[in-house]
Amino acid sequence: MRSNNYHLQFITHHNDRYSYIDSARLAMEGGCRWVQLRMKGADATTLEFAAREVQRLCREYGATFIIDDDVWLAKRIGADGVHLGKEDMPLPEARKILGQGAIIGATVNSFEDVAAALRCAKPDYFGCGPLRFTATKERLAPTLGVEGYRDIIRRMQAANIDIPLVAIGGVSKSDIGALLACGVSGIALSGAVLRADDPIAYMRDIVRALK
Repeated sequence: MRSNNYHLQFITHHNDRYSYIDSARLAMEGGCRWVQLRMKGADATTLEFAAREVQRLCREYGATFIIDDDVWLAKRIGADGVHLGKEDMPLPEARKILGQGAIIGATVNSFEDVAAALRCAKPDYFGCGPLRFTATKERLAPTLGVEGYRDIIRRMQAANIDIPLVAIGGVSKSDIGALLACGVSGIALSGAVLRADDPIAYMRDIVRALK
């Protein structure tokens, strides 16, 4: 299932209060309708159990369900798509496995990454970041800041590249206005939601801000 609902994505996370599955439920209760299951380091059994639970929740809420990295798991359970990092399966191979109807996103950190990705295949969207330091991501790429996004968007426009670009990595509610003004297609949130005193209310505020 393809979706144009790129503007607000939630990347699952966990802390002392909430599990990965909890985090997905809270995000959707708050109005988010795009969830990416990311569970770095989880064993295959734990990951598949969580994937099936989050997929069930996504179907209940009418949300798009994306799995991070694991193309074969996405294929096996019929997820809406997969998000590929720079060191994951090449996009053309993932497309052959998942088919033309699947959503496939690609991680980038620069315009050069965008151009390199497009030499291989065309993703449905780019996840671009990080905006700033974030503890939710290991092996963090160089931070971009708002000016970094502005430069990438400017160069994409000059090259007539119209693939949606979603800002990710350390994004919080206070960043929305500046990021949208840069021309990004949307934002992805993770740790900021779970750190809020009321994650559901925080997500609702994000939804209102994006409208």
